[in-house]
Amino acid sequence: MKAEIICVGTELLLGDILNTNAQFLAKELAALGITVHHQWVVGDNEGRLAQLIDQAMERSDLLVFSGGLGPTADDLTKETVARCFDDTLHLEPSILENIRAYFAATGRHMPPNNEKQAMVPTKGGWFENHNGTAPAVWFRKGTKRAVLLPGPSSELKPLWTEQVGPFLADGRQVLHSLTLRITGIGESHVEEKVGHLFENENPTAAIYAKTGEVQIRITARAASHAEGEKACRACAEHFRAILGDVIYGEDANDLEHTLVQTLAEKGLTVATAESCTGGLVSQRITRVPGSSEVFGFGFCTYANEAKHRLLGVSEKTLATVGAVSWQTAAQMAMGAARVSGADIAVSLTGIAGPGGGTAEKPVGLVYVGAVRGEDVYVAKLLLGNRDRQSIRTGAANRALDFARRLALGLSMPGADKLTAEELAQQKQAMKE
Repeated sequence: MKAEIICVGTELLLGDILNTNAQFLAKELAALGITVHHQWVVGDNEGRLAQLIDQAMERSDLLVFSGGLGPTADDLTKETVARCFDDTLHLEPSILENIRAYFAATGRHMPPNNEKQAMVPTKGGWFENHNGTAPAVWFRKGTKRAVLLPGPSSELKPLWTEQVGPFLADGRQVLHSLTLRITGIGESHVEEKVGHLFENENPTAAIYAKTGEVQIRITARAASHAEGEKACRACAEHFRAILGDVIYGEDANDLEHTLVQTLAEKGLTVATAESCTGGLVSQRITRVPGSSEVFGFGFCTYANEAKHRLLGVSEKTLATVGAVSWQTAAQMAMGAARVSGADIAVSLTGIAGPGGGTAEKPVGLVYVGAVRGEDVYVAKLLLGNRDRQSIRTGAANRALDFARRLALGLSMPGADKLTAEELAQQKQAMKE
């Protein structure tokens, strides 16, 4: 079944109200196995709305509306859909009594124009609204159907969950989805490795690039969510077999939640030392419930003086190779581990822009340090001349992933491990 979502309201077109209903309805329809082909926003104009309805009926089987069911003259959705579906409206006494009772419960008298909301389709039907005055209604014309929902989400969502969703389901197949979350490798590289897996018809898989990570969404069409989950799991194993540990989690488990959970399971702690990210890594860690069990120290050392005084970074290092260098990143991480006593420490120093870059050290250059015991790693990132927040987010993701990898004893792709000689040199520099 093909569907279109039509949200009605001039306030939506003007941007005065955020259109969250479309997002909600799209997800709910997908869960029922109904494919949404188009989403529209149209103002309170009868002519334009009718034109859109006629066009949508030619393309799709189901039209889902939100908004325009109020009592005022510009609430035209129900009347317009009725004409397009060759239906008429009649007054439903039970709804009118419910509306009157709704007003009486708040000590108010029902205005006459609210009677308009008690008008329902003659050939179609309606759903009682327990959270407002306007009922949801439905129309049918041949194989075409339309469902009209009130605009306020506090009314729309319970109406959908309790009545409209089950009405549309009526024995249909469902869609079950699973999202694999990937970091440390770009979208093009992911597609190069597993592109052939995107050709499957059921389950299907699609790739999405996010700031600092890539996601693969696997969706199965099945008779039940249990069968759908089984199919998604089987498909996910093919991706895992190829991509390995760059897949760090699934669904809502973002990188910081995954790290905190991993540290807790391993009985480990982590500390952070940040310059260009200004505390972003520690902020992301501490937004996770239970993070106090694994995180006790976060050093925000933006100035060179702070790097030296709090972490013991060598003044000579800062004066010669500068704050943005692999040596400084290594010393920051080593200092954070020493001062905090944490099992793992990560550091970040770089140029987030938009200014401050040079030919030798351009905007987007970031060094990430990572320490566990005597193992010290540094990665040089070239994140490009992007916007400041994208650079900071990408760098923070790499630091969080390095901490995850150290906790699990995984390899550290893109990072160089300091040799015994290099480690001794950095230790000596910090003593001077």
